[in-house]
Amino acid sequence: MSNRTWNVAVVGAAGMVGTEMIKTLEQRRFPVNELRPLDVAEVAGTPVSFAGRACACLEATEANFAGIDIAIFSAGGDASLDLAPKAVRQGAVVIDNSSAWRMDPACPLVVPEVNPRDLAWHKGIIANPNCSTIQLVVALKPLHDRARIKRVVVSTYQAASGAGKNGVDELLRQTREILEQGTCSPPRTFQYQLAFNVIPQIDVFQDGGYTKEEWKMVHETVKIMGDPGIRITATTVRVPVLIGHSESVNIETERKLTAAEAREILSAAPGISVVDDPAAPAYPMPAPTAHTDAVFVGRIREDNSLDHGLNLWIVADNVRKGAALNAVQIAEQLVAGNLVRVP
Repeated sequence: MSNRTWNVAVVGAAGMVGTEMIKTLEQRRFPVNELRPLDVAEVAGTPVSFAGRACACLEATEANFAGIDIAIFSAGGDASLDLAPKAVRQGAVVIDNSSAWRMDPACPLVVPEVNPRDLAWHKGIIANPNCSTIQLVVALKPLHDRARIKRVVVSTYQAASGAGKNGVDELLRQTREILEQGTCSPPRTFQYQLAFNVIPQIDVFQDGGYTKEEWKMVHETVKIMGDPGIRITATTVRVPVLIGHSESVNIETERKLTAAEAREILSAAPGISVVDDPAAPAYPMPAPTAHTDAVFVGRIREDNSLDHGLNLWIVADNVRKGAALNAVQIAEQLVAGNLVRVP
């Protein structure tokens, strides 16, 4: 990075991910000149702490993007569709965490460990992928580069925090109620009781009985990996975990990779921590990996039902690497590559 500093807005600053984005900017010492927290009118005026000082949250309006270089959004799809073009019009480059722009062919969909070169063709808006997609492609990319992946079967075990603060609060409330009185009040955030349960539905059902979350993983993975020949199927499941998504992943490659080769490849790949020792036993889990930056991979083994198959277990903090950190890493790449510009 150069010595230049940047004016950065965080849209949705009062939310769970927005708060984590601000924390990540500070922890990674991103060269911020001015941090401008933006959110809905109801929270305008609320103080937000950054680098030892309080910044007043402002309402997210077009006028409040004036002078901003980089705007990082985590305010939902509707807000992004409305405000991202306005921020660009004011001269900001937008990094958007919602699904609003991910499949727009004019917008790069970027995971810095996987496809940073796509940032070079941005037209003002860059999409941050779905949290479950991010950790998947970080692990897939180095294996794909070595042996080309033909097919992926992924089942996710996604934390309550994937639904934001309301999801976390609901899981805690239900758990407390069940422990204290044996039953819980009706769900408001999830379709069914999540405490002591799993729900095989994330987002709404769409074509072929798949959910929107499952189709996100399919389409986003192909776009990020840049290979339309990869065939993907997904089942996404909500589990009673506070933070950290887990994924059981089966891949088929064009040429055989042994488990030892895969372990070596993944150990050398950026952003990955391999935790894989059955004798210990050691493998990734969401509780001990919460609030960390890496994508953790374990249970690496050959699929004995395929000639060229591997099984992996992948875990990452969905709020951190699955959202806030990836967005900040994109901002770092923009600065390093002199790409903070609106064409």
